[in-house]
Amino acid sequence: MRIELEKRPGGSPLFSVLSPLLAMVLTVVVGGIMFWLLGKDPVDAIYSFFIEPLLEVWSLHELAIKAGPLILIGVGLSVCYRSNNWNIGAEGQFIMGAIAGSILPVVFFEWHSPLVLPLMLVMGAIGGALYAGIPALLKAHFNTNEILTSLMLVYIAQLFLDWLVRGPWRNPEGMNFPETRTFATEAVLPAVVESSGRAHWSIVFALIAAVLVWLMMRFTLKGFEVTVLGESARAGRFAGFSSRRMIWFSMLLSGAFAGFAGIAEVSGSIGHLQPIISPGYGFTAIIVAFLGRLNPLGIVASGLVLALTYLGGEAAQLSIGVSDKVTRVFQGLLLFFVLSCDTLIHYRIRIVVDRVKTAIEGGRN
Repeated sequence: MRIELEKRPGGSPLFSVLSPLLAMVLTVVVGGIMFWLLGKDPVDAIYSFFIEPLLEVWSLHELAIKAGPLILIGVGLSVCYRSNNWNIGAEGQFIMGAIAGSILPVVFFEWHSPLVLPLMLVMGAIGGALYAGIPALLKAHFNTNEILTSLMLVYIAQLFLDWLVRGPWRNPEGMNFPETRTFATEAVLPAVVESSGRAHWSIVFALIAAVLVWLMMRFTLKGFEVTVLGESARAGRFAGFSSRRMIWFSMLLSGAFAGFAGIAEVSGSIGHLQPIISPGYGFTAIIVAFLGRLNPLGIVASGLVLALTYLGGEAAQLSIGVSDKVTRVFQGLLLFFVLSCDTLIHYRIRIVVDRVKTAIEGGRN
């Protein structure tokens, strides 16, 4: 006996649209049960997690700060996943983009010019793209699994950053703390509205990127090529499209977006490099991409939802005294229910009994 998934002959368009909302409801319900098992009032806990962070202006700015990198990375990953290339290493590309973009304010800290910040952003995007080019090269020319290679490169990037800030890039005036020099004013990404909060231009760049990628996927030949090759590489070859070129395009694009998000986060939110610059944006952006149904405009909404889980986790720690790991649990539940709902909407579970084996065993008896 074995369990198989059988594609439903006619999928429900209504349930396909409602699938992310259903996943959110199930996440909240199971999360409430989890809080109850922890001895907390489920209603108060859910309120602290999802409502309380939206009641103050400063917290809305924090929401925008956390949503910016999630949306940027998620939009890039959506192109990868729709083309059937599975970049799981956006976290590493985020870090390498931050490192590449920080060369100017750290190594050439005496150079003060209006060109510093634009060059930092460009260098960050290039750094992320080049790092994503490693798994692209290995897949395109050696047929190596990009899931494994991109994921393993994350740990290399994390260790490389740790070595830099504790070694050659450590601030000589920083009291021996593992961090670089504080970025000069010219190297800091400014706030959008300085009078009301510290939300910087990363969220604006993310919204622009989402719109541009949506237009590309909706109205251009390249977007059509991404869709065709993602659904059937064989059909794409008949249409004259190259799977190898698509590997390079999708991986470099997603890496560039992740690298751009990395340097924007360091420049706008942190102001220097340190051993940990991300709470896991690169991995959380995978959930963002799927919750947004790999649609750039949907990713804007899902990015805000996942950013809210970060803020909610911090608020819940203070108001009801739960662990910061609760945030990870919520994000994991959300990914589980998103994938489960999508699977059960498009496929039915079928139990298959091996009749030949059953007949042989019956004959022996």
